[in-house]
Amino acid sequence: MTQKNLVTQMDYARAGVVTPQMELVAKKEGRTPEFIREGVARGVIAIPANIHHRSLSAEGVGEGLRTKVNVNLGISGDLMNEEMELEKARIAFELGAEGIMDLSNSGKTQEFRTKLVDMSPAMIGTVPMYDAIGYLEKPLIGIKAADFLEVVRRHAEDGVDFVTIHAGINRRTIENFKETGRLMNIVSRGGSLLFAWMEATGNENPFFEYYDELLEILHEHDVTISLGDAMRPGCNYDATDAGQISELIELGKLTKRAWDAGVQVMVEGPGHMAIDEIPANMKIQKRLCHGAPFYVLGPLVTDIAPGYDHITAAIGGTIAASTGADFLCYVTPAEHLRLPDAADVREGLVATKIAAHAADLVKGVPGARARDNRMSDARRRVDWEEMFSLAIDPVKPREYFESAPPSTEGTCTMCGKMCAVRTVNNIMDGLVVDLGDEY
Repeated sequence: MTQKNLVTQMDYARAGVVTPQMELVAKKEGRTPEFIREGVARGVIAIPANIHHRSLSAEGVGEGLRTKVNVNLGISGDLMNEEMELEKARIAFELGAEGIMDLSNSGKTQEFRTKLVDMSPAMIGTVPMYDAIGYLEKPLIGIKAADFLEVVRRHAEDGVDFVTIHAGINRRTIENFKETGRLMNIVSRGGSLLFAWMEATGNENPFFEYYDELLEILHEHDVTISLGDAMRPGCNYDATDAGQISELIELGKLTKRAWDAGVQVMVEGPGHMAIDEIPANMKIQKRLCHGAPFYVLGPLVTDIAPGYDHITAAIGGTIAASTGADFLCYVTPAEHLRLPDAADVREGLVATKIAAHAADLVKGVPGARARDNRMSDARRRVDWEEMFSLAIDPVKPREYFESAPPSTEGTCTMCGKMCAVRTVNNIMDGLVVDLGDEY
């Protein structure tokens, strides 16, 4: 391929060229540009960076890099409030989310999507399947394969950096699902729509049947394909079953075909899963999908905590990321209950950022432990402002501290004058500590 024909980050990496995006990712990650270029060339690092996304501050996802976090938002048919969704985006930027998925499925989806791309330094993802019915103004059964590809092209032209495509739910996968059965069946929205379309029309999944044409569109605009897990388990009972694994085998084949076409790949994963199954699932995915970056939702480690699923997901996300996952999709307290509001977004994003950072400490990601050490030093010095600035969420700890002012400077109302840190600091400074007269 000549220099003139290089389009995607993978094209450039394979040609030995370090792009500005690779330089930026290297700087953010504390890695050399060559480390990033080589990872992109092999496909174990993806830099989702559509050539039309001008406001993007590129991020790398994959081997040897910080665990990234994604926020889902978007306009729904039941709650069409564009300003609320933009406020969610602003919270995501404030707290350092590296990705935002626009899952809008109603209203002026293209107008909202282009506005989001224009304002976002974070990479933007979409699920074109969600948008197909509204954009095309056709019933699901009336949509043709060419129509689905046209929606993908529109998203690519609008500057979307990665698209979730459920290409692995083909006839073979469905046959396994029907033969083995499930407690929760198919819980993927995109997967369920494709399943309905395939059953009604008798046709193969159009994204699988016309995969090469799809890859041509994505290559033209350097859109990373995020291979969706239509058969992800929607409850712990269904985890690691025939449906999930059979689709994963298909995703591994599709990964290699995308790389052959110069298209960057991420692979999506579960879902709901008991703690003891998570490490094995991460290893299976990496093996079957040739080390491609792995993007997971949760996994949620129990099914009985509605209202607290940001916690169940953070537990699973920590284990997943520390054993192989590269990108965590946040889960909010509203999961399974309603469209999240701005407060839910903050809670879910912070919980997922905690999970990502905790995993990075385990993985030995460059610079991860340094922030913890700085926090510990600030606590030893009782420097509240520095503590707030180092916190994943600087707002909540300040609100807590200021809501109950201590009577003794350099303490909080938990221990007051009996603060262990204050006592030892005073001793180390040569002072005599005698609390008898202070009570």
